[in-house]
Amino acid sequence: MQAHTKKHPINTIEIKFIGPIVNMARAIEALKPMGFVDTSDTVPWREAYPECTEEQFTGRALAGARSREGLTQVQLSKLTGVPQRHISEMEHGKRTIGKKNAKLFAKALNTDYRVFL
Repeated sequence: MQAHTKKHPINTIEIKFIGPIVNMARAIEALKPMGFVDTSDTVPWREAYPECTEEQFTGRALAGARSREGLTQVQLSKLTGVPQRHISEMEHGKRTIGKKNAKLFAKALNTDYRVFL
């Protein structure tokens, strides 16, 4: 019997292949109609910004998610009950977000709360 875990199911997978380089483009094109995306030329976002602290990363994630949803800090504050001043401090890396606030933000911004931790 499988043990129950608190991890949420992941809806995406990563596939790696080993084979002749000459067939790489054909393999990529064959997988695109099934919804797969070639990420071979991407860089992990943490490596792209080595000068950022962990708080700055999460703050940028919050600001980005808020911007994506077209909300101001004041609007997000009204949706979540978190003071606008605190949201500003979180976005600038001066205040940690915390799990409770991360869940509030995730619900309001249609994303996973773990993005903000």
